[in-house]
Amino acid sequence: MDRGMLPLATALLLVIYSFVPTSLAERVHCDLQPVDTTRGKVTFTTSRVSEGCVAQVVNAAYEVHVLFLDFPKMSEVELTLEASKQNGTGTREVLLVLVSNDRVNVKFQAPEIPLQLAYSPNLTTFSKEPEVSTTALSSVMSKKQILEWVAKKSAITSIATLDNPKSIVLQLGQVPKALPYCLPEANQDMGLTLKWQPQAPTQVQGCPLEGVTGHKEAYILRILPGAGTRPQTVDVNVELSCESGDPDAILILQGPPHVSWLIDANHNMQFLTTGEYSIKIFPEKKIKGFDLPDTPQGLIGEARKLNASTIASFVELPLANEVWLRASSCDVRLQSSPAPALTTPPKERCNLELLLSLFNPTCDNDLMTLELSKEFVQTLKCNITGLTFWDRSCQAEESDSHLVLRSTYSSCGMKVTEYEISNEVIISLLSGFPPLRKKVQCVKVNMDRFSIQLGFYLSPHFLQESSTIKLGQQGFVQVSMSPSTSEVTVQLDSCHLDLGPERDMVELIQSQEAKGSYVSLLSPSPYGDPRFSFLFHVYMVPTPTVGTLSCKVALKPNTSSKGVFKTISVRLNIESPDLSCKGLNLSSVLGITFGAFLIGALLTAALWYIYSHTRAPSKREPVVAVAAPASSESSSTNHSIGSTQSTPCSTSSMA
Repeated sequence: MDRGMLPLATALLLVIYSFVPTSLAERVHCDLQPVDTTRGKVTFTTSRVSEGCVAQVVNAAYEVHVLFLDFPKMSEVELTLEASKQNGTGTREVLLVLVSNDRVNVKFQAPEIPLQLAYSPNLTTFSKEPEVSTTALSSVMSKKQILEWVAKKSAITSIATLDNPKSIVLQLGQVPKALPYCLPEANQDMGLTLKWQPQAPTQVQGCPLEGVTGHKEAYILRILPGAGTRPQTVDVNVELSCESGDPDAILILQGPPHVSWLIDANHNMQFLTTGEYSIKIFPEKKIKGFDLPDTPQGLIGEARKLNASTIASFVELPLANEVWLRASSCDVRLQSSPAPALTTPPKERCNLELLLSLFNPTCDNDLMTLELSKEFVQTLKCNITGLTFWDRSCQAEESDSHLVLRSTYSSCGMKVTEYEISNEVIISLLSGFPPLRKKVQCVKVNMDRFSIQLGFYLSPHFLQESSTIKLGQQGFVQVSMSPSTSEVTVQLDSCHLDLGPERDMVELIQSQEAKGSYVSLLSPSPYGDPRFSFLFHVYMVPTPTVGTLSCKVALKPNTSSKGVFKTISVRLNIESPDLSCKGLNLSSVLGITFGAFLIGALLTAALWYIYSHTRAPSKREPVVAVAAPASSESSSTNHSIGSTQSTPCSTSSMA
């Protein structure tokens, strides 16, 4: 190559390289720095402890909980005991053991709970002395000595070591599917048994992003992965203060795959999450999230893609139950140049999809009624100027809290068929938007006309109903309707097995889907009756003896997407399997052994008796052979006698 062409080739390569795309996270420069607590603050509660365990203890004298509290200095903590909603007033007496490494003042609440307290008076004091039985512990006892002392009183339900707690809530009652013993493990998730709030402030960081016009703030929360994979919903509460109106803000939530989110924000925000999320005012509406990076720079890059100019808050937390994010927004602009003037109208912030989901009528006594909460509408930032049925003369009435639209079945454009009452709702919005229209309907099914039966069987042939099931047995369930009609079908919505007031319900079907591998949805019967089967396993002591199988079914007309729901039940007797052939107790073994010995002794005596009475005399006469005529009879006789005399044992054997 000509040397004169070298600089030109080098420049060309540099130009080409400059167009090679790089990831957005690599191009984003963000030096995270601590945020002043006056501008951003994050608090949370969690069930994860530095060391702990939970056990399912039955038939114990006490329900024992042991709390080891580690403080860096003299502190104060709020401790609340909550009785189980299932057990109610029947809660067992509780033994609570409090152990602190430093002096602590406890604000204690345990309303109407039978309780015994064990603690060291030298280290633990109470704001209000609890009116319960107390036991003084020595402040020099080691953790091992305390656990040994407690174990002598009763089996332990839970043990938890908490680092510098601010508040603790201890939920009493049995934990299903827990081990029968409590063996503390590091970084343990206590589940529903305990949740607590750390006293130390959570570090909140932030930074400006360069090259973005305008002012848009991003709030990023990252839940760090832990050892457990228990499905959990994190409640995220966002409180933004902005004197100049609604902030332009993004909320980014990233966590492990088993984490979903329930969001409650006091301002309109753009949401970007992993897993699924729902809004607190519409908790049943699940919205699928996205795959997001699991690194700080990757999440900052996602915020930059959404034109965020500032990372107002970046927080990393362990697996949490609830998170509160409070920030003062809109008061600081990190850009030096003013935002360009808007030349187009501002974007309408009303969430039309959620607004339309609020219109669910009720029908009763020949009247259709729709009630719309004004608070919900205000939360959605929707300015409704009119609400009518298809006949616009039928307008909504306004009360202090609701917009109410109602009409009889014979007016306002109602359409009435054999199984359905329907109309159309027209919603007029501010700012000149075209009116929204939504069809509303009620299902009209005369429940007295149909009889719904819940049949339980022990065979997949569904021939003979049964009212009894054994542990480890497979049950088959069929829901049938009579009289049968092609215009109305039966749908199985949910089923559960109730094993008693102090036991957890066994979910079998939920939202028309099987819950667990032990439940199978079967093909319908030839008449279209829903069917399913389940394998009955219960890990409970003592084993329940009776249960109630309940199913929620919907009668759904073929002309409608909705149905009328009804709950049907059947009582089942529960039998334990026959374990008599699976093992023998000591008395049975001894009885069998003695019987075998006695039979052997009697048999030996009988054989000896036979032998002693059939053998030849001890002094025998010599046998003289006498010549006789050769005959088969004589030969046979002599041969037989000779055989008998020469082999007395053989004679005994034949006898």
